[in-house]
Amino acid sequence: MTITISIATVQWEMNEPFAISRGVVSRVEAVLVTLVDAQGNRGRGEGYGIGYEGETCAIMQQQLAGVARHVRAGATREELLELLPHGGARCALDCAMWDLEAKRSGRPAWALAGLSEVHSLTTAMTIGIRSPDALRVALNRYGTYPLLKIKVGADEPLETLRTVREMAPRARLIVDPNQAWTFSQLREYAPVCRELGVELIEQPLPVTADEDLRGYSCPVALCADEAVHTRADLPAILGKYQCINIKLDKTGGLTEALLLERQARAAGLSTMVGCMWGSSLAMAPGFILGQFCDFVDLDGPLLQKTDWPDAISYNQGYMSAPRPSLWG
Repeated sequence: MTITISIATVQWEMNEPFAISRGVVSRVEAVLVTLVDAQGNRGRGEGYGIGYEGETCAIMQQQLAGVARHVRAGATREELLELLPHGGARCALDCAMWDLEAKRSGRPAWALAGLSEVHSLTTAMTIGIRSPDALRVALNRYGTYPLLKIKVGADEPLETLRTVREMAPRARLIVDPNQAWTFSQLREYAPVCRELGVELIEQPLPVTADEDLRGYSCPVALCADEAVHTRADLPAILGKYQCINIKLDKTGGLTEALLLERQARAAGLSTMVGCMWGSSLAMAPGFILGQFCDFVDLDGPLLQKTDWPDAISYNQGYMSAPRPSLWG
């Protein structure tokens, strides 16, 4: 079996500068892997990498070039778990392998993942850190969406959340400080978050300080994001968090993500599928994982100015299955 592999980069402009506690993003860049077999079947996958760990497109391209000969020789997705470390390079290649396998077999990728059917998903709409006036503008647009994820920093997060609850009285809420809080701030803010109906607080403390969470009975469920990437990280987070955010760029693709979700569920954790950024091509494999998860945050394309042809359809917070012409 002969497979050709091509590696490129793609860039997407954001609708507006997107701010979280770590900084502001106006443009995102990904590696794009395309696999073609001898019969002309094509599989594609995108990888954005783990920015807070220093991954760049140059690094990911170098990693992919290093395993190209194995891919051409027919390496499997399972073998890929040993050939590349977790991260964006393996994510792009693994997702391209899933796409190619679906095209070659004539079966949708969700069937290859063991599903008998798929249903549309309710995805969070993420609202980045912004001024009070800009927040109200965003809520005028998104306040009727069923699930909102609110990015906050260490300064005045409760004021932000009170405004959100005022303008989006029926929305389910997730708050995401991206490691910006201290333990004392969490203990101060969490009871108010509960009063405001927040269902999940995502990665409130720096990973290096989250041992303080062990034994803490938080009034709102805590979700690990930066603290967990693959199955190897699960033992360290048990007893500190009640949920994990599984992102394909962190796990290194859908193959590991599905294994992580299953193991987390067996350990008594709830699960979320999330994304770094990304086009519809990056969200498509996440849609499969989302069929198993309690929370879905796959709004990457909604934050961009443009997308791929045959993009995933989004409607007021609801996400449809990807078209076969796009992926899987």
